[in-house]
Amino acid sequence: MSVWQGQPKHDKLSVDEALKQVKKGIRGMTSKLYWGIVAMITLIACAFIITFFFAFRSPATTVGILIILVTMLMYLSLIVRHYHILNKHDLTQNPTDYLNTLKEFQKNRSKVIGWFYYTYMLLISTGLALYFIEVLENAPLYFKLIVYGSTIIWFLFITFYLKPRMFKNEEEKLNLMIDRLIRLQEQFD
Repeated sequence: MSVWQGQPKHDKLSVDEALKQVKKGIRGMTSKLYWGIVAMITLIACAFIITFFFAFRSPATTVGILIILVTMLMYLSLIVRHYHILNKHDLTQNPTDYLNTLKEFQKNRSKVIGWFYYTYMLLISTGLALYFIEVLENAPLYFKLIVYGSTIIWFLFITFYLKPRMFKNEEEKLNLMIDRLIRLQEQFD
C-alpha cells in the first residue's frame, strides 16, 4: 500500500492552459510566416522592377534576375501554403483534427524544407552569379573577389550555421505543441 501511494502522481494538464500555450505557439509561427510572406512579396516586387525597368546589356543579367524571381515565387508559394495549413483550423473546434493537421504539417515541412532549401540556395546563387557578371563588369578585381567571397561566405553561414539552428528551434516548438495536444487528448480517452 505504501509503495502504491509513494508513486508520483501524473499531473493533469489544464485544458485551458494547454490550449492557450498551443495557440500562442501557433500564433507565433503564423506571425513569423506572415511577415515572411510580406517580406517576400516586397522582394519580388523589387526584383520585378529591376528586371523590367532597368536596361541591361547582357542577357545573362536578365536571366539571373529571372532565376532569382522564379525562386522567390516558389518560396512564396511554399510559405503561403504553410501559413494556410497552420491558420485554417480552429484548435478549439476539434483538437483531434488539429493534432493530426499539426503532425502532417510537421512531417511535410521537414521533408520539403530539406530538399527545397538546398534547391533554393543553388538557384539564388546561380541567379546572383549571373547578375553580378554585368554589374561587376567594370569593377576592379579585388572588389569582385570581395563581393563573390562575401556572398559565398554568407550563403555558407546561412546553410551550415543558421539553417540548422532555426529549423531545430521550429521543430522543438512543433514537438512541444504536439506533445501538449497528445497529453490533453490522452486525458480524455
